[in-house]
Amino acid sequence: MLRGDKIWMGQGEESCYLLLNQANRHGLITGASGTGKTVTLKVMAEGFSHAGVPVFMADAKGDVAGMCEAGTENENVTKRVTKFGIEDWEFKNCPVRFWDMTGGTGIPVRITISDMGPIMLSRLLGLTDVQEGVLNIVFRIADDRGMLLIDLKDLRAMLNYVGEHAAEYATEYGAIAKQSIGAIQRALIAVEDQGGEVFFGEPNLDLNDWFQTAADGKGVVNVLNAAKLITMPQIYAMFLLWMLSHLFDTLPEVGDPDKPKFVFFFDEAHLLFNGMPKELRDRIVQVVKLIRSKGVGVYFITQSPSDIPDEVLAQLSNKVQHALRAYTPAEQKAVKAAASSFRENPAFKAVDVITELGTGEALVSFLDAEGTPSIVQRAKILPPQCSMNAPDPANVQKCMDDAFGLMNKYGEAIDRESAFEMIREEAEISAQQAALELERAKLERERAEFEKQKAIEAAKAEKEAERQRIAAEKEAERARIAAEKEAERQRIAAEKAAAAEEARRIREQQKRQDAMMRTATNAVNQIGREVGKQILRGIFGGRR
Repeated sequence: MLRGDKIWMGQGEESCYLLLNQANRHGLITGASGTGKTVTLKVMAEGFSHAGVPVFMADAKGDVAGMCEAGTENENVTKRVTKFGIEDWEFKNCPVRFWDMTGGTGIPVRITISDMGPIMLSRLLGLTDVQEGVLNIVFRIADDRGMLLIDLKDLRAMLNYVGEHAAEYATEYGAIAKQSIGAIQRALIAVEDQGGEVFFGEPNLDLNDWFQTAADGKGVVNVLNAAKLITMPQIYAMFLLWMLSHLFDTLPEVGDPDKPKFVFFFDEAHLLFNGMPKELRDRIVQVVKLIRSKGVGVYFITQSPSDIPDEVLAQLSNKVQHALRAYTPAEQKAVKAAASSFRENPAFKAVDVITELGTGEALVSFLDAEGTPSIVQRAKILPPQCSMNAPDPANVQKCMDDAFGLMNKYGEAIDRESAFEMIREEAEISAQQAALELERAKLERERAEFEKQKAIEAAKAEKEAERQRIAAEKEAERARIAAEKEAERQRIAAEKAAAAEEARRIREQQKRQDAMMRTATNAVNQIGREVGKQILRGIFGGRR
């Protein structure tokens, strides 16, 4: 309940006030189940809201959402209000906006893979150091190539891409084991099963939309529907860690303000710290130490202080400790540790009181005006002015209607060009190029085959030409020889004809001569046969 510049949280021997100008020094609400942590959370959150401080909280059981309704009169509330002597008591609601990371009722909450970053994502996936190193390389390659990692399909595509080109990137970025790529891909299945496909994406959450106040000046209570998220501890823890880190990285320094700029309630805090690597724990310690200077108060809610690392506990100055159980040695040790964290009250021993506290009762110690922890008090927590029950669905719908502008902004998922599309486009281009290369190779083969065939045909033509040339030469030679033979034959024939003609002529001449001889002979014979005989006889006779 707001009282000027402080929130009246409970009543013990003295009233217990959480000072607004000390509220950014962080706090802790602890206690076993059923001891009243949720009521304390509501009283504190509505006090901040009434003071104009925006608040974020997760609603694991559905009853925190009742802050959108004013409370109603009941016997327990009446008794406590009367006992505390609150004269100006009235039931009030808070301006509430409902958010959801799993696609349920509420304004969708999404963040991109790039915003989550490789370190947080490695924590989310439970990767080994080697696998985390490979994931860092994947993010670096995506950055260097201008490939946005927005949702899980982008990350999957990028992992496949890097795995396929591991040898090409090894020299520049280091060895990329395909076994690590496979392990990361398998780890993503669990995230997908927990709703990661809905959570990772765009429009990316702008935390400025949580730093809002209503028209009446009250701070908006941003309630994250965590009913399903509690069964998805990886995503829940990583989102809260991302939000805390993002607040630290983006908000300006404001020093020590009169009241916080924003208050962050981290319910089921043990989910964040279970198995957290040292580097992430160091990051949380750094953020918790320094974020108060940016006007942000961080309040962890869990069952036992032992759920929170000592380095973080040391930064939580405003404490509300509900009852703890001490049935086992470990629980007894936790009780002693919790009691020792308070500034001692001479009136009682905190270690004894912690196990005796009733529902709605707590050990309370807030910072005073000087920033010093007050003496611990055993106090009854005030009832919340808002409803302690789950809200009427009609009132939830009214809150959703009032957030119409945000639903327009975040309601529809946007799937713009990112790594998945770029890799797919590159693959399509590569496939087209490969097809073109195949076609080019086919054409080259056909051309080579054509050229080969052409060469063969040319060779055949050349051979045929050569054959024809040789045949022509042979034919010409044969013709020449035939001509020569014919000429020789004709010459010989001519010679033979000439010889025959000469012989005939000679024969004719001989015949004429013979004929003349005969004629002459005959004449002689006729004329001088007797003379001849005489002569002959004279010749022949004289010789005798």
